[in-house]
Amino acid sequence: MKDNLFTENLKQSTGMRIFLYLVILLFSTLIGIVLAAIFFTNDTGIKIGQGINSIFMFIVPPIVYYYITCKEHRMQELGFRSLTPPWWLMLIGVALMFVCIPVTTQLTTWNENLSFGKNLTWLEDWIKSLEETAKAATEKMLNVDTIGGLLLNMVVVALIPAVGEEMTFRGVLQQSLTRKMNPHVAIILSAAIFSFIHFQFYGFLPRMFLGVLLGYMFYVSGSLWTSIAMHFVNNGSAVLLYYLNNKGVINVDVDHFGAMSLSVTALSAVAVVGIIVWSWRKKETEGTL
Repeated sequence: MKDNLFTENLKQSTGMRIFLYLVILLFSTLIGIVLAAIFFTNDTGIKIGQGINSIFMFIVPPIVYYYITCKEHRMQELGFRSLTPPWWLMLIGVALMFVCIPVTTQLTTWNENLSFGKNLTWLEDWIKSLEETAKAATEKMLNVDTIGGLLLNMVVVALIPAVGEEMTFRGVLQQSLTRKMNPHVAIILSAAIFSFIHFQFYGFLPRMFLGVLLGYMFYVSGSLWTSIAMHFVNNGSAVLLYYLNNKGVINVDVDHFGAMSLSVTALSAVAVVGIIVWSWRKKETEGTL
């Protein structure tokens, strides 16, 4: 009886649900930090530790949260539903990650050139110093030229974040917001939070843009498998490009890979919007959720 009353209160109170999730997130993150510290002895250990930390920050909390708040079909409620229509919608999402490259690269360039003005030069310098530190840490992690290093990065940098961040930001956050507001607003807001949480101002716009694409394709497919595949392709492509650069197979600027003329970028934007609109209409006409 008490369990039923607690569950009913959770369903009715958004504040209680937020508080519960934050408590779960706090304890899980602390456990992850302690376990990850055990491996912080060398570069490989640091990567393994980061993977463990990501699991306890992004994967464990959603599972525990849905276990507490749902009586049955917990993983389906979280978003791990079969694709209807089936696999082709996932392929469209993956293709979208390549179609959007010129737009993402252009947004990266615009974001990097944003200025706070003369009165806030100190803030701009501070943020840039944080960005440089983060970029150096990322490049050190991705600076591998062995198959073993490539596979480890694919797991730690591509797979775990793809699964965990989609579970957190689409499975928990976006679905929670969608129950309370217009789905378009929920998708954009969850994408903004997704980008903000990375604490990289000069990558905010392209990351939010990708979050919007992930959010729409999750919504129209009704399955996290679609956004996870898209997220993995996005992260995994960067891992692979860094590896090929380090091996001397290619020589590209990974951060600005895919830079095109404004006309090509405009065509890319039109194609992206067209794919999203078409997918949305297919959802509404065929009832894919």
